[in-house]
Amino acid sequence: MIHFPETFPVPLIHVHETDSTLNYLQTLCKQSVPKEFTTVVADFQTSGRGQRGNSWESESGKNLLFSFVLFPTFLEARRQFLISQIISLAIKEELDTYTSEISIKWPNDIYWKEKKICGMLIENDLVSKYINQSIAGIGININQKLFLSTAPNPVSLLQITQQQHDIAQIASNIIVRIQEYYALLQKGETQSIAHRYKEALFRKKGMYLYRAGECEFKACIVDVEPDGRLVLEDEFGERKEYMFKEVEYILK
Repeated sequence: MIHFPETFPVPLIHVHETDSTLNYLQTLCKQSVPKEFTTVVADFQTSGRGQRGNSWESESGKNLLFSFVLFPTFLEARRQFLISQIISLAIKEELDTYTSEISIKWPNDIYWKEKKICGMLIENDLVSKYINQSIAGIGININQKLFLSTAPNPVSLLQITQQQHDIAQIASNIIVRIQEYYALLQKGETQSIAHRYKEALFRKKGMYLYRAGECEFKACIVDVEPDGRLVLEDEFGERKEYMFKEVEYILK
């Protein structure tokens, strides 16, 4: 059981078990309008959701499994990738305080070296050309000693540092960091956010293997467009843009 102090930066719902915190919060939002940044944390998820339909393996009470809701009605739908950027940056920068070599694997996985420490899924509801509601579901491996699933490359903060960590404190710190980035977003300071995101990218320099459809090729990252498209340049100098799920990293 994760123990949270009586005070938390935002409204907190702590449950022992749920199918997924994202589902829990989506149901809550259909029934009422919670305060912005309302956060749901679970000790255990029976069916945590990830990108590409993957599930998220987590031992009960060992990791940080949470979702929170934003109402970024000021943000145009075409700029929704900024939500992903600020959350990724907040998590990366918090983990940076415990270890080095943390990066953001496009679009929003968090990696330590070549291993995945955090994954997230962000679901945006759009009204006209603006974002009405954004719910982020996040899983961060904190105190798990061993991973048994077929996931190729998980790692936890405990495995990296050989130390147990305070999950509640990390959750609080991340939420505060996201609030700070969200305030920048509300002020329209999108260029600094985009710059920090590019600087934080996994494999931001050098040629690496990628796969698009049946094709494997070597390329380097050139840019990330405001809508989230990844710009790669191959060995022959040809540049191409890829949306989510159109290209994948070939990992070691």
